[in-house]
Amino acid sequence: MGEFKSGFVSLVGRTNVGKSTLLNSLAKEKIAITANKVQTTRTAIKAILNNDNYQIIITDTPGIHKPKTKLGQTMVDTAFTMFSEVDVILFLIEADSTEIGRGDRRILDKIIESKKPCILVINKIDLIQKDKLLNLINLYSKEYNFSAVIPISATKKDGIDNIIDEVLKLLPEGPKYYADDEYTDQTMRQMAEEAIREKALKFLNDEVPHGIYIEVEEFKDRLTTKGEQIYDISATIYCLRESHKGIIIGKGGNLLKKIATYARQDLEKQFDSKINLKVWVKVKEDWQEKDNIVNKFKFK
Repeated sequence: MGEFKSGFVSLVGRTNVGKSTLLNSLAKEKIAITANKVQTTRTAIKAILNNDNYQIIITDTPGIHKPKTKLGQTMVDTAFTMFSEVDVILFLIEADSTEIGRGDRRILDKIIESKKPCILVINKIDLIQKDKLLNLINLYSKEYNFSAVIPISATKKDGIDNIIDEVLKLLPEGPKYYADDEYTDQTMRQMAEEAIREKALKFLNDEVPHGIYIEVEEFKDRLTTKGEQIYDISATIYCLRESHKGIIIGKGGNLLKKIATYARQDLEKQFDSKINLKVWVKVKEDWQEKDNIVNKFKFK
């Protein structure tokens, strides 16, 4: 039996670069919600990778963007706060970049400042020619002494195992921080909120999705008359405007029903149980500026 390694890894990158897809691929579980929209991840979500020889705790951080609200600023602060707490940083960039853009430059400066071991992960390599990839590697390698540079395709799961191998080279010997059967630090209530938000992001267009947040008000489990476990979940989708409320509900309540149905199906798979899900929509103007709500998204 070799040494047991454990430690903490931060996954960082601009919005929509594929961090959540990569996290789910590494964990082989659905942990972070994914959507083809910017700012999908709002808070730091941990994936716990367990093996006989290691336990790696990877945190998917909110995408780096130019904040316009208190919520946006909290998200960016959360991403950068993580740097001081981890053993290794995974910096995810897109393969089709031809220069270091403003968002990536901001992250790079914070990495340089942290002096932490960092692995550069270049995502979406299936979209570009090899010579472009080499140019990109040269460009970034002049900026920082990366511990490794790994080209991947997160959606095709190509190159994913190389990330684990390189992370393990940088982690110390250590204890198990979580039990073997734990794969995330999210509570079931949080997972329910995120599942509803993911489906809302999927089915809503334009600015509406970023003006919502979900709150589960009731989360109870009971046995059915047949003795099967069932979870009763009641949740509210809060939005910024009355006009948004109408869009979320949809004609005859169709869109809200669709969001709730798809979220319930996902949660039944995740919890391996029947789910009774009820979802309402309410308007809460300026919630993105209210401390009591924004504080929920701070790194703890």
